[in-house]
Amino acid sequence: MPLLAPGETRSYDFEARPGTHWMHSHVPVQEMQLLAAPLIVRSQEDLTADRQEVVMFLHDFSFKAPDEVLAEINGGHGGGHGAGHGGGAVPDQGAPMGGTGAMQGMDHGATGHGAMGNMPGMGGMMGMGGQMGGMAMDLNDYDWDAYLANDRTLSDPEVVQVERGGRIRLRVINAAAATVFWIDTGSAEGRLVAVDGHAVQPLPGNRFGLAMGQRLDIEIDLQNEGGAWPILALREGARERTGLILATPGAEVRRLDAMAVSEAPAFDRDLAQESRLTALDALPDRPVDRSHMLMLGGSMQPYVWTINGAVWGQHQPITARSGERVVLSFHNMSMMAHPMHLHGHVFQVVGLNGRRVAGALRDTVHVPPMSMVDIALDAGEAARWMLHCHHMPHLATGMMTEFAVTASV
Repeated sequence: MPLLAPGETRSYDFEARPGTHWMHSHVPVQEMQLLAAPLIVRSQEDLTADRQEVVMFLHDFSFKAPDEVLAEINGGHGGGHGAGHGGGAVPDQGAPMGGTGAMQGMDHGATGHGAMGNMPGMGGMMGMGGQMGGMAMDLNDYDWDAYLANDRTLSDPEVVQVERGGRIRLRVINAAAATVFWIDTGSAEGRLVAVDGHAVQPLPGNRFGLAMGQRLDIEIDLQNEGGAWPILALREGARERTGLILATPGAEVRRLDAMAVSEAPAFDRDLAQESRLTALDALPDRPVDRSHMLMLGGSMQPYVWTINGAVWGQHQPITARSGERVVLSFHNMSMMAHPMHLHGHVFQVVGLNGRRVAGALRDTVHVPPMSMVDIALDAGEAARWMLHCHHMPHLATGMMTEFAVTASV
C-alpha cells in the first residue's frame, strides 16, 4: 500500500483477534519518533476476570532527529552514541526508509492465520553468548538518550494504584527501535501466560526477555499486605533501565536509579526462553507444501543487513499460494540478533537449532547470532506481505523482503 498522504483517511475492516498487539508507522524514522500505540483486544474472559490490567509500552528515545541517529549508526561517529561500533557509508535514506510503497500493514497480530507443520530436520548451530568462536557478539549499536515506559523515565515513573492481594495482568509491549529488554518483576513473582497475543503454557518466573516488536503477558498475584512493586525493563547488555511501579494506596514509593548496579546479560543467546514456551492452542499437524531458507547476514562495518545476501529491492520475494503450509527457516549468520516479523500471519515456532519443538504461536521471533529458528504457517490472504527485521536500523539498511502470497489454483 502507498503511504498515507497528508489529510488522507482510510478505513480498514479486520477481525479483532484477542490479545496484546500494537500499531505503528512502518516508515522507520516515524516509528523512531514514537508514532506508535498499544492495541489491546480483550476476550470475553478478559472482560469477566477478577483482575486488573496494566499496559507497559516501552521505547528507546533520542533528542536527535532519526536521520541523524541513523547516520551516526552507519558512520560509527557521534561522541559515543555509536556504542563503539564502526560503520560504512550511509545508504540511500529514501529506500526503504522513505519511499516505502511496498511497506504495508498497520497492526501486529491482528490478522492472519497460523499453524504448526511437519518441520524438516535441519542441522543446527548452537548460539553462544558474549563470545562466539572468538568473535564478539554485538548487542547494542546505539546509546539512546532515554528509555521510556509509557513515555516516562524512572526519574518520574508511572505509579499504578493496585489492590492488596489483587491479581494483575501485565501487558508488556516492546515498541523500541533497537533495544531488547529484560522484564524484571522483582519480588512480585509472575508467570508468563501469553506471547505476541497468544496463550502459552504458564511459565513461572520474575525475569523474561522481550525483543523489539514482541509482547509478553505476565500474571502477578500481589501480596495481601500493602506495598510497592517496581516492574523494570532492563536494557540488554547494559545498565540502563526503565519501568513503572505497582503500589497499594498509601504505600511508600521510593526513587529508583535509572542505572542498575550491573549490566543485564544478552537475551536468549542459546534460545533457552524460547525453548520453554509451548502454545496452549497448538495448531494441527499437516504436511508441509513449501519450505524456504532465509539466510540472515550483515555486519557492523559496513553497516548493511541482508536476507539471502541481498538488501530490500535487490532480491526475489519469498513465495507461497494461499492455503499452503509453509516452513520458513531463519538462519542467522551475523553477530547481531534479529527479531523477524511477518505481516498478516500468525506462525508457530517449530524448530530451534535443528531440534523440533511445538513452540509458541507468534508474529515476531528472536533469532540469536549463529542460530536457526524454523516457523510454520498457513499462507493467508493473497497479497504482498512485509517480512523484516524489527530492529529499525537493520530494516532501514536492507533487512526486509516480501512474502508474496498468490491465490490458490
